[in-house]
Amino acid sequence: MSKPLVSIVVPVCNVENFLRECLDSVLKQTLKEIEVICVDDGSTDHSLNILREYEKKDTRVKVISKPNAGYGNTMNVGTDAATGEYVGIVESDDYVKENMFEVLYNTAKMYDADIVKSDHYTFSTHGEKQKKEFHYTCSDLSYYNKILNAKEYEEIYDFVMMNWTGIYRTEFLRKNNVRYNETPGASFQDNGYWFQVITLAEKIVFVNEAFYYYRQDNPNSSINNKKKIYCICDEFGYIREFLEKHPEEYKKHILTYVKKKFFNYRHSYHRIADEYKKDFLLREQKEYAEELKKLGGLKTEIDPWVLGEMNRIIDSPELYAYEESLSELKEEAKKTHEQWLEIRNSKEFRKGIKVKQILHM
Repeated sequence: MSKPLVSIVVPVCNVENFLRECLDSVLKQTLKEIEVICVDDGSTDHSLNILREYEKKDTRVKVISKPNAGYGNTMNVGTDAATGEYVGIVESDDYVKENMFEVLYNTAKMYDADIVKSDHYTFSTHGEKQKKEFHYTCSDLSYYNKILNAKEYEEIYDFVMMNWTGIYRTEFLRKNNVRYNETPGASFQDNGYWFQVITLAEKIVFVNEAFYYYRQDNPNSSINNKKKIYCICDEFGYIREFLEKHPEEYKKHILTYVKKKFFNYRHSYHRIADEYKKDFLLREQKEYAEELKKLGGLKTEIDPWVLGEMNRIIDSPELYAYEESLSELKEEAKKTHEQWLEIRNSKEFRKGIKVKQILHM
């Protein structure tokens, strides 16, 4: 086979229940000039056996087996092995439409782009039924199908992250030494990679079409692990180190970094188990105080609401936790009230069907 146009990296770790669906979707691509680099990160189930089976059936499949070292190391190993003009990513519990890489590659060639990204679906399966939901990547349709970069469009940092909806020019990745953070496990390493490529790419193009199906019902997914409380902190430390190595990018994007950090920490705070919230807030208190000290006079340029929330945590993590708990309770009460109104106003209720029957349908 001639040099592949796209190298598709598939990181694998204990996904035997989903792996065949993933690989079948990748190998059915209408773009035939691909290589599929499957990197097994020390799986203890039958994942590696499945990979070997596919490797025997299709010469485009290349299997790398290594001891468990985490998602970041796995992705770096896979990307290092890529020989294609562009690199794509498909997570091993997800799947893609058959024309994904043909459309992305053709778009990349049309615009001579460093990166091409698309929209995506989230999905979950219940029995034989699949529930899916479409998600835009860009905040406005006007951003699609045009060349963008972070130097001219700071708002690009507010677009949906999702690294696996796109392809990345291999030469661009290697020239800029773009690497995943090799922390243990599989938690948030995609954040650092995303920040690097968005910051450094000269030509980024977004396609207003969804090809990627992002699974929501894998119980082993890292997004379902509530104990990984400080992984997001490690990742934003990694991003700050990247910015400090690039002074021009630091000057231009440091305030965006602070905003992204705050909102990611806020999301993590509300996601982790209650018993870890106090310790996480204490970590936030320390980091925010250090961050504002480093920024000096620039801190006044931070979004006023974000700066206010950071100072609330610095002043009293305990009070912040109490007020956030009250806010969550009010939100739950509001949702419950809305559900009750929906039931009360329904045709079934007016016809005399018992509320209990409705709630258990």
